[in-house]
Amino acid sequence: MPFAVTVDLAVFTVRGGRLHVLLIRRGQQPYEGDWALPGGFVTPRESAESAARRELAEETGLAPDLVAALHLEQLRTYSEPDRDPRMRVVSVAFTALVADLPEPAAEGGGDAAHARWVPVPEVGPLAFDHAVILADARERVGSKLEYTCLATAFCPPQFTLGELQAVYETVWDTALDRPNFRRKVLATPGFVEAVPGAARLTGGRGKPAALYRPGPATALHPPLLRPSEGRTP
Repeated sequence: MPFAVTVDLAVFTVRGGRLHVLLIRRGQQPYEGDWALPGGFVTPRESAESAARRELAEETGLAPDLVAALHLEQLRTYSEPDRDPRMRVVSVAFTALVADLPEPAAEGGGDAAHARWVPVPEVGPLAFDHAVILADARERVGSKLEYTCLATAFCPPQFTLGELQAVYETVWDTALDRPNFRRKVLATPGFVEAVPGAARLTGGRGKPAALYRPGPATALHPPLLRPSEGRTP
């Protein structure tokens, strides 16, 4: 029986205050014309992560140096026997958290007709089992924001605490209490560092907001948990 290994990528960013995912429209069968996550086959001489970066660059037209710099995290392996009508295919899925990535090329490469950012709430049916992968990836991103410092990956190199809070609110799809959020972030060792003398006007009438950059920590102690019933955000 023919057998292959593929990679799929759920690439997220925050654009205009909304969580977006990068999708490609398939230009070949199966599922020609349907939307899908970027990805493709792993060649005999490359790792799954190398294949993921190569496919992302080929299908979206993003510059190879930008793709090489992305933080990729392996999500899980998908191995249902009938997930691909062509043959038995096992897929290694990755997530990527990015900020300010440019629009993909108007025309994709490989088996992609073109690619674009799509707001997650507006994603319709997807090819293969990519809707399952997307749901799993979004849950993973939400969980990682509770226990790690990856929220800063959605921010520019220097950001306000309001911009950081907006990332959490967008990914978690919930409003957070500003003073409590600020207190928890600043009380977490190594989460963020103040940029000396730097500030940014935020559109309000108050003084410019202080700017921060990612700190040296990778994990949050204590975690910054999602609000739930009976828990103060």
